[in-house]
Amino acid sequence: MTTNNEENKILDELAVKSSVKQEAFTNTLAAFNTLKEVLQNITSDYNAQLSNLNERVSLEFSDKGIFVAQVRVAGDLLIFSMHSNIFEFDRENKAWETEYLKKDPLNSYCGIINIYNFLDDSFQYQRLDDLGYLIARLFVNKNNHFFVEGKRQSGYLYKTFGKTKISKTNLRKIISRAMGYALAFDLLVPPYENVKIATVRQLSEKMNISQLKTGKRLGFQFNSDDVFEDES
Repeated sequence: MTTNNEENKILDELAVKSSVKQEAFTNTLAAFNTLKEVLQNITSDYNAQLSNLNERVSLEFSDKGIFVAQVRVAGDLLIFSMHSNIFEFDRENKAWETEYLKKDPLNSYCGIINIYNFLDDSFQYQRLDDLGYLIARLFVNKNNHFFVEGKRQSGYLYKTFGKTKISKTNLRKIISRAMGYALAFDLLVPPYENVKIATVRQLSEKMNISQLKTGKRLGFQFNSDDVFEDES
């Protein structure tokens, strides 16, 4: 049978953790709404300039609901997805080596905004087996501090955690880098051995090979240590 002290300890922990998670969720949702505004601004800015360069090329922003937004950039689709839950870093994570988390372990509870890169045609033609890639993750905590995990980063990952807060300027940087990363990698021809056999279903659904699994880096390994760096 639990004692009053044990019950009080449980209640206190529940109250504290619940409050921290609610604050992290509120901040992450606010960051995501700001991110949508920035996406709209970027779309307008680029389209105004592209109209003088190539009127056939444009960006297209779509708000897909509370937790999802996307922007079409030429043949690429960047999907921004906020998770509805709050996470804590596992005990093996190097974030625990930072003074920021040592000083206050509750700083480790974060909301997450994922940035995925897909081919626009994958959605337009309902190619459900096509591949997409997570190119960055944005973590936001109870203090509105953030860091970005993604492509081309190593020990630098947590250096700014606890020092930098979410802002429109920082979000624009993150989005611009994600766009640049997506545009830098073109669709690669898959190795012949990977596509030399096709099923009747694959070819009969639309009578063309567009139903075959497609992805920018099909046949090539996606390296988790090729990371996206935040220098804000």
